[in-house]
Amino acid sequence: MAMRLSHPLRPSSLPQFQFRPKSLSTCKFSIQNRISNSDNSRKLVMEVKEKLEKDQHSLPVGRNGRDDEDMILWFLKDRKFSVEDAVAKLTKAIKWRQEFGVSELHEESVRIVAETGKGYVHDFLDVNDRPVLIVVASKHFPAMQDPIEDEKLCVFLIEKALSKLPAGKEQILGIIDLRGFGTENADLKFLTFLFDVFYYYYPRRLGQVLFVEAPFVFKPIWQLVKPLLKSYASLARFCSMETVRKEYFTEETFPASFRD
Repeated sequence: MAMRLSHPLRPSSLPQFQFRPKSLSTCKFSIQNRISNSDNSRKLVMEVKEKLEKDQHSLPVGRNGRDDEDMILWFLKDRKFSVEDAVAKLTKAIKWRQEFGVSELHEESVRIVAETGKGYVHDFLDVNDRPVLIVVASKHFPAMQDPIEDEKLCVFLIEKALSKLPAGKEQILGIIDLRGFGTENADLKFLTFLFDVFYYYYPRRLGQVLFVEAPFVFKPIWQLVKPLLKSYASLARFCSMETVRKEYFTEETFPASFRD
């Protein structure tokens, strides 16, 4: 017996799937938008550069000077592309670099204080490809050591860490090892200096700072210094050495001094 379908399948009754490529006009707009942003950034960089040349002609030129376009762009980004704010912050930063003698810092100039082991740049990057600056708080004795030399070591290590940035990376990781920390190691002035340097002179270069194995005695110190750190206080994380090992390094790159 022949059977008939009362509702035979027709091509029109099948679901219609249409794959439309992304609109060419949309792609063009996206590319044009990026080019436009790049052009605007370039114009703002030149505007800052011209203002610095006109109003701050005595400032040095060259790398990290008033005509360093990469540095100018970085400070523009930090100041949300406000030309006036970028000029003001750049002027302060360049003058500080000149007065502090940043370009004159080198391994030999900080050798004595570096030999204390209180601070160093780790040989390996963390899992996020960030250079790592480590401070060993238990080796810092402010009553016995020259604060100026400590500050020079700090800035030298920041410069060294930044020089290790891989292409496309912009920030470093700070680790403060608080194992064995006691009241004799407490130094509010230096801790404030450290964060001020990052805030005013190396803006947005510190991606995160880990306070590792903080003892009870450190907590009241943190409560005192935290209000002074401005927005950088939000970058702080208190954690264990095990957390550092699991979340920030591989077994091969985990600092040897942290294995003790």
